[in-house]
Amino acid sequence: MDTSVLREDAPTESARRQKTRSRLLDAAFEIFAEHGVHAASVEMITEAAGFTRGAFYSNFSSKEELFFALMEREKAMRIEQLNAGVAQFLTPLVGDGKGIEDDDVVEIITKVLELQSDDRRWWLVQSEFLLLAMRDPQIAGGFLEYQDGFFRELTEIVVAALASASRRFTIDSEEAVRVIAELCANAEARALLSGDERKFSERLSSSVPAILLALTEPI
Repeated sequence: MDTSVLREDAPTESARRQKTRSRLLDAAFEIFAEHGVHAASVEMITEAAGFTRGAFYSNFSSKEELFFALMEREKAMRIEQLNAGVAQFLTPLVGDGKGIEDDDVVEIITKVLELQSDDRRWWLVQSEFLLLAMRDPQIAGGFLEYQDGFFRELTEIVVAALASASRRFTIDSEEAVRVIAELCANAEARALLSGDERKFSERLSSSVPAILLALTEPI
């Protein structure tokens, strides 16, 4: 057999597989948001993606595995957006080692938040899966592992950003980040319930910087 043919076909097959996975994840996101995680079926997801059950199970062993993949994709996107915001709005301001004032903190956080994805369906889907995990011990472990990993990465970025601005948390760093994240989650839940159509940064621009300032001190 001509192995050169296999080597040439491999990248094409890999790209095709990635495209299939991406379409399944996009379809699952839509179905989960519209029908809820529990009510969504593999058939509903594959039909929305334009694939067969075989295509689904060649990429994911279960609906739950697909959701974890969806969460990982969302995490990677949000971490990337946060890093981009820090590089664009904070790093140039503190490049010379100069500290920043409280008013600067408010302005920087507002600008960074404006780069974050504002798709409210994600908060709805994430809440659905949290409820599913709370009811199913087999899912709970994986959900906690994902959350802990996300907050470790998030905390590293925030701590480094604060240090560059000559600030530090006055309580455990990860606990502080979780407090701020919970504030964001509660605001999103309230926005969904009340029909608040303002942008994410506008809904949080006053509360998040205030909490961050309250939990940090100059160094």
